[in-house]
Amino acid sequence: MGSCIICGTSVEGRICDLHEEDALFVFRGNSADQLSVDRYYRGTVDGFAEFGVFVDIGDSVTGLLHRSELDRRLDSLDWDSGDEVYVQVKNVRDNGNIDLGWSIRQSEREFRGVLVDDPDVGHSTLLEEADEAEASAADSGNGNARDETTDRNDESGESAESEPTTGAVSQSSDAERVDGAGGSVGATGDEDDDAATTETETAQSGGSAAVVEEQTEETVADSTDAEAADAEATDAEPQAVVVGALSEHVGEDVRLEGEVVNIRQTSGPTVFELHDETGTVDCAAFVEAGVRAYPEVEEGDFARFGGEVRRRRGEIQVETEDLSVLEDAERDEVEQRLTDALDDEARPDSADPLADDPAIDALSEDLVEAATEIRKAVLTDRPVIVRHANTADGYLAGSALERATLPMVTDQHRRTDAQYHYFDRRPLEGGVYDMDDATKDTSTMLDNRARHDEQLPLFVFVAAGGTRESLDGFDLLNVYGAPTVLVDDIDVDGAVTDAVDAVVSPSLADAPETTATALAANVAAHVNDDVRDDLRHLPAVSFWEGVPDAYHEAASEAGYDDDAVTQLREAVALEAHYQSYEDKRELITDLVFGDDEDDVGGLAGHIAEQFRERVDDEVSTAKANLDYRSVEDTEVAVLDTDAYSHQYEFPPEALLLDELHRDIRDEADAVVGISTDTLYVRTDADVDIHELADTVAEDAPEGGVAPRSAREGSIRYLAGERDAVLDALLSALGDKL
Repeated sequence: MGSCIICGTSVEGRICDLHEEDALFVFRGNSADQLSVDRYYRGTVDGFAEFGVFVDIGDSVTGLLHRSELDRRLDSLDWDSGDEVYVQVKNVRDNGNIDLGWSIRQSEREFRGVLVDDPDVGHSTLLEEADEAEASAADSGNGNARDETTDRNDESGESAESEPTTGAVSQSSDAERVDGAGGSVGATGDEDDDAATTETETAQSGGSAAVVEEQTEETVADSTDAEAADAEATDAEPQAVVVGALSEHVGEDVRLEGEVVNIRQTSGPTVFELHDETGTVDCAAFVEAGVRAYPEVEEGDFARFGGEVRRRRGEIQVETEDLSVLEDAERDEVEQRLTDALDDEARPDSADPLADDPAIDALSEDLVEAATEIRKAVLTDRPVIVRHANTADGYLAGSALERATLPMVTDQHRRTDAQYHYFDRRPLEGGVYDMDDATKDTSTMLDNRARHDEQLPLFVFVAAGGTRESLDGFDLLNVYGAPTVLVDDIDVDGAVTDAVDAVVSPSLADAPETTATALAANVAAHVNDDVRDDLRHLPAVSFWEGVPDAYHEAASEAGYDDDAVTQLREAVALEAHYQSYEDKRELITDLVFGDDEDDVGGLAGHIAEQFRERVDDEVSTAKANLDYRSVEDTEVAVLDTDAYSHQYEFPPEALLLDELHRDIRDEADAVVGISTDTLYVRTDADVDIHELADTVAEDAPEGGVAPRSAREGSIRYLAGERDAVLDALLSALGDKL
């Protein structure tokens, strides 16, 4: 019996069933039926076909990684035959064919152990143990070979005198040392005979003893000098180097300083992952097999390592001989050095705006700060999660950041699935980050940290999260220290500003109004200037009316005329409604950027046609059933959305009321939509939804009135108090309009 290398559970072998998918296996069998389904294996690219990639697993079996398992077109893969890859065995067919899946982890260090899958052994063993066993067997075999060679030499008549002189001297010296230590070993005569023999040999040598004595004195002197030099070298402090320069010091003792970002306990050494301003390296420390070395050292500590630089299976590693945790001023100095280096690397140069926008000019420093946080996350292998409203503005804004970040992620990790593992875009209903959303995010990030040692992600909120309705969600993220960035075009609540790490909003700089997409697209241009041309048309698309001339011109220069801008806006708005919890990455990319080489020129127009038909039908029905109320010299149009719209179908209530308000703006000062337990308010007047809700709550104290989403202008209430709440709302609007 053994113990699981991850959880310590007693198992047959070295891994339990629960953690089998967290380990990497090296296959040493010779047939497909010896593979274990669902395990991850190290393989090499064998060849290509129209339908996928053939991958050798071990030396004897080959499986197919079908193109449907890849995240990009087959012909865009930058692979060559013989390249090392990591795959999962998904199925072994009766005919011996092997179906493979792609692994999101594409280096050994990302797995929690490397094991050998050897059918002859019957259970998994550590790669180190298997290698040592093979080496021992090889040494034993070599020894037998040497014995056989000696026997053959003897049989062929060759004498011991044919051995090199140095070997004979060495054997003689060993014999003398044993004789001196043991007293009688090798004594075949009395001392007088030995003395006589010595005198005779000296006389026959013609005085060579004097020469030998002189040479001996010189040898002793040289040996003394060498020992002194060795002692001086031992006392000398190892050279201080950075991780990025370790390849130039293989075989040397060095000193490193940095942050301990990960600690892994293997069945042999303890492996400390050290990060400094130039990179990350594994430092192995051994006290006893499976015993934790330096137990006082924890992840997050800043420490000084001393040891020898070696290459192990092609990767640089430091064999740790000394480790000490830095404290006080020493710690502060190293931490500040790493922080400064990361900030310098991540901070972009101030980029020109995508178009002439006074709001963007006023927010230049905030744009750089937000872009720095995103770039820093990518550089430190921290996943980036973009949370955005499930609206056209939200999807466009999120797509801009996605467009800029994905190439950086790919360059950082150099593996095709990294852009799915280290970047995600998740829509939010109503633009509110509530406890439901935060709980799901927190559970996912904690699970990834526990299972895969993944860092907590950077959460970037765009067109969402700017008001106090999201505070509970932010507070939960802050409990775990997950970093946050907010990019929003509405008035950001002061409490929200305090709850997040970086904010981009016109309301915080007394800047003119703009859209979240205009803000996010300019942040994206700072994140990755290479995609600037891809982003130029997005701000124009995000304005439902009154597109600024500068953005109109930018879109035109990018090849989008007025019709194309309108169609794209409406197409994204329709797709944003369906399965709003899904990012729809490929579809949105085809719509917004037209990346697919297939004919997608008519895609936006086709979807926009559906948008217009459905919206026009709903608006027509709504207009025929409006209840106009006159309040304090104002005209308010009231629509019962439960009765006169199709529930759970497109368009959603918020978008329907937006369209209705634009259509009857000359007939009514405000539009109110009322459903079972939610009120929606649309008006051109400057109305604060929080103040409006407070006023209604005072006039209808039994109504349970509270803001639902300031972004979509909605207020929630108790369905049983509908009439009282509606009357209170109309009265409040009459006072404010």
